[in-house]
Amino acid sequence: MEKRIYIDTSIPSSYYTLRTNEDALAKQRITRHWWNEYANQFRLTSSNAVIGELTRGRSEATQARCALIESIDLLPITDRILQIAQIYIDRLIMPRDPHGDALHVAIASFHHVDAILTWNFAHIANPNKIHLIQGINHELGLPTPELTTPLDYFGGTD
Repeated sequence: MEKRIYIDTSIPSSYYTLRTNEDALAKQRITRHWWNEYANQFRLTSSNAVIGELTRGRSEATQARCALIESIDLLPITDRILQIAQIYIDRLIMPRDPHGDALHVAIASFHHVDAILTWNFAHIANPNKIHLIQGINHELGLPTPELTTPLDYFGGTD
């Protein structure tokens, strides 16, 4: 079975960043390289939560960012997923926004997605949080997706 990857908001945002600082441009290059070289090796998924975050910005890049993920599978958001996100928030491992990071992790966990692709080091791809997420997911009978960045797929040769 093909590995499924959940694309969070930071990936299309980085692919079409409007920022010009060195870090943002490096993430853009890496994200575009990943998308061009690796994306077709996986079944990409996302959600309307990502679309909602992308369209909140109303920048000139909004349409391009949404178009990047328009042909991938959008996973449904159920009441149970909202409950799971609230548990992450209540246990203080995710920010209080029930439509943000906690929701992305809950969607990917509930739908048994293999990995979340993100540039969000603060709340998702954070080694200090993985064991907390794993503990809650274990209690809930859910698997925990790998929390990855595009760099994790390059194998040290790129």
